[in-house]
Amino acid sequence: MLDQRYRWKNKQIRDHVAVVSGKKSPTLLLKNARYLHSMFRKWMNGHIWIYGDRIVYTGDELPENTANCEVIDCSGLTLVPGYIEPHVHPFQLYNPQSFARYASQSGTTTIINDNLVLALQLGKKAFSLIRELRHSPVTMYWWSRFDSQTELREEETIFSHGEVKSWLEHDAVLQGGELTGWPKLLDGDDLILHWMQEAKRMRKKIEGHFPGASEKTLAKMMLFGADCDHEAMTGEEVYKRLMQGYMVSLRHSSIRPDLPVLLEDMKRLGIDQYDSMFFNTDGSTPAFYENGIIDRLIRMAIEHGVPVIDAYHMASFNVAKYYNIEHLHGLIATGRVASINFLEDEHNPTPISVLSKGKWLKKDGTAIIEDKDIEWEEYGFAPLQFDWELDYDDLQFSMPFGIEMINDVITKPYSVTFDIATDELTTDHDESFLILIGRDGSWRINTMVKGFSNSLMGFASSFSSTGDIILIGKNKNDMVCAFNRMKELGGGIVMTEKGKVIHEIPLNLSGFMSNKPMDILIKEEKRLKELLIERGYPHNDPIYSLLFFSATHLPYIRITQRGIFDVMNKTVLFPTIMR
Repeated sequence: MLDQRYRWKNKQIRDHVAVVSGKKSPTLLLKNARYLHSMFRKWMNGHIWIYGDRIVYTGDELPENTANCEVIDCSGLTLVPGYIEPHVHPFQLYNPQSFARYASQSGTTTIINDNLVLALQLGKKAFSLIRELRHSPVTMYWWSRFDSQTELREEETIFSHGEVKSWLEHDAVLQGGELTGWPKLLDGDDLILHWMQEAKRMRKKIEGHFPGASEKTLAKMMLFGADCDHEAMTGEEVYKRLMQGYMVSLRHSSIRPDLPVLLEDMKRLGIDQYDSMFFNTDGSTPAFYENGIIDRLIRMAIEHGVPVIDAYHMASFNVAKYYNIEHLHGLIATGRVASINFLEDEHNPTPISVLSKGKWLKKDGTAIIEDKDIEWEEYGFAPLQFDWELDYDDLQFSMPFGIEMINDVITKPYSVTFDIATDELTTDHDESFLILIGRDGSWRINTMVKGFSNSLMGFASSFSSTGDIILIGKNKNDMVCAFNRMKELGGGIVMTEKGKVIHEIPLNLSGFMSNKPMDILIKEEKRLKELLIERGYPHNDPIYSLLFFSATHLPYIRITQRGIFDVMNKTVLFPTIMR
């Protein structure tokens, strides 16, 4: 098996050359192909020779030796490079393998993954899992985070200099970031600046996270070393980033489905070059991917007037060139990894067949699984084990202060105006009990949440940004019931009512992820959302609401391991209580 950088061994390279010389047969010949040649920015006609996982020739010639060769006549088809998703959070109920398998069916054959959960849960042991994931027929690269995007009790050990440096030095890591902690950098944090400098020294990119940033802030971050940002929400924000020299990653996600707005705004502003842009879906929740991933974004771009070749380049060539991996990915040409999508025509970017690393993952519409299931427990992802109980004392509420949801992910403080010393709240308002309790049971913080639901009785989730336990509800008995069922599952999301479980999503991989296929997770998440909406959830993405209750890269008030935290003033308003 090749290593992450595809340093083919000498013998393999000699075999590749021998195929061109006619001494060996290709393993796969794609005849009469109409394909996108990104160097010329044109559709070409010719033949593509593949040996193992590598394209060894593209052009007009046919091989002399086809003794051991699968021959595919591509007449009537259009071939484009496998799509690249540069901004994947592969832990949004799904796991890296289940996401990769699902993504490949719509043509995404290279993904660049967030390492946050691996860094939080596994530390350096994560590298053995990354090594195992190299066996996937989908190519996986990674980021190196510089902060946790929340307030952890022991962040200085999780994101120590040694830990971050070991990630940056890993050959599977293409970039540092995303920079959710950039305000610390502006305030003088030289450790983050040092890590950025190290990334630059290693010729790796820095991904920004600059929502609402002013022109001067963007300029400052560029001077610090940021290369790209995915937080533009209007055409004007795209323009500002281009003006400061950024690569702009155009987002369309479950939280921010912005691509149609961005494309129309860009058209209005006269932005008609696309070489400095590519697409991302920003780690969306499962149901958002029901209708495709990067193929869906290509289709949107074409429908909004982006030239067809530019639309495909934004999904492949532009990404590869930006990350300095165009010698391997992003185009159909000699020497590249054999990852190719077979389309009925260029106006329909969802492939009927997918080749990745020279292996068929989809052929004539039929999915093919090439990799074996990961034994997750071997790599530290096992069902959660709780050696503590939730008792009545844990459900005492007296704080006259709570958090109010403005939208899916933004929370602000509010004053509680009624007596909360009761076992059940009425359903004529949208305030509920809220507890964050440490996974090890050593601490808790109790408050109220406004704007999550008006009739949700009991709810428990081990899915959170820190892996700690979130409890929400109107009825304390139902909250305990939900917690106890979550314990039995070994982690997950559980909804209860009148002492009964009405829905659950088991997350038996450390309480973060499921080992079920994406199509099942999509159904489970859609049902969860339906039930929450019936009970007054007014927003769009409850999974991200759970994830971001503790996320201190967003304003204004967050519930964290250290307590209720004022993001703008960087202070703990109410500390956690030791149990």
